[in-house]
Amino acid sequence: MTSSAQMIGWAHTRFGKLDAPDVETLMAEVATAAVADAGLDTGDIDFIAAGVYGHGFSDQSFHAALVGAGSPELAQVPAVRVENACATGSAALFTALDAVAAGRARAALVIGAEKMTAVTGDVAAASLLSACHRPTELKYGSFAAVFGELARRYADRYGDQRLALARIASKNHRNGLSNPYAHLHKDFSVEFCATESPQNPMVAPPLLRTDCSLISDGAAALVVTTPDLARNARRSVSWLARNQANDHMAIDARPDPLAFEGARRAFLGALSSAGLDLTDLDMLETHDCFTQAELLQYEAFGLAEPGKAGELLAEGRTERDGMLPVNVSGGLKAKGHPIGATGVSQHVMAAMQLVGEAGDMQLPRVDRAAVFNMGGVAVANYASIMAVTR
Repeated sequence: MTSSAQMIGWAHTRFGKLDAPDVETLMAEVATAAVADAGLDTGDIDFIAAGVYGHGFSDQSFHAALVGAGSPELAQVPAVRVENACATGSAALFTALDAVAAGRARAALVIGAEKMTAVTGDVAAASLLSACHRPTELKYGSFAAVFGELARRYADRYGDQRLALARIASKNHRNGLSNPYAHLHKDFSVEFCATESPQNPMVAPPLLRTDCSLISDGAAALVVTTPDLARNARRSVSWLARNQANDHMAIDARPDPLAFEGARRAFLGALSSAGLDLTDLDMLETHDCFTQAELLQYEAFGLAEPGKAGELLAEGRTERDGMLPVNVSGGLKAKGHPIGATGVSQHVMAAMQLVGEAGDMQLPRVDRAAVFNMGGVAVANYASIMAVTR
């Protein structure tokens, strides 16, 4: 699916353990800032899509109305709240793009936000586990442990991947050093990420702490408009294609849980719609909620044959100076993973690269960027292929 809508403005908080007390405050920090960055007035916005996961992180619901509560000038704009597990932000974005494409809106505001650090670790773990199929996967005990199970099965089939996973973690933390919005600015060596220690304990065997993304607060927002409105903007980014594909929620309901078939269909479907292949891409922001997820995505997208992602990493082909730079923002691993904000943030990071506004993160040349965001264990899968309009 192609999209006529264009992104013309955005705003982004830093991710981390933030002083903002709640989602309402976080959304207010980016809502009007994104509209102003787009060169519009709040009166120009005629649709709002808010992405908030919620589910145990707060007693407050009705998140669509919270946008207007925090920014009263937007209180009378039609708004919806969207939730699709860790792909909540992209689900909100695709909802807004559909509204513009259908002629129901000319200028839509997309906000993704989450306040995760105000609850205990046990509450956070229980909330995240609700993104799994509880009847069949509650036995694993945590969302991380489901990915630990995938890592164990992968190692049983293809051999130990400790070094490959460590290379993903080290790469993303190194990239995150250049991202002022990132939750964690620490450069961890491959050796550190590969070694269990008091500073890097086992979380969900065989996954160590450095294999797991962060519990973070944060928000990101962007504005998408019709092409006629975008012509007046100082810069704009367009979608060459976008695609969504789903898979069975329970991993053992799939023929091969390691194949990430839904992720493959979403990503390759978007590439096909754009008339491109992997060699046409200049960067990829992908969903590294766990290092095992990024590794499986390499194989699902065709960057490596099944069982060969470790070789791709050993050759440095996904580094900043590699064949296809992956997660130059630091990814979820270093940037953080405030669930509702993640998909929106990924698209903002890609847009900043495309228009040359990525600061120290900036790659030498980015003409086409890909974004992949997934909900659950590659259940709800969203892919975007983006290019600069001007």
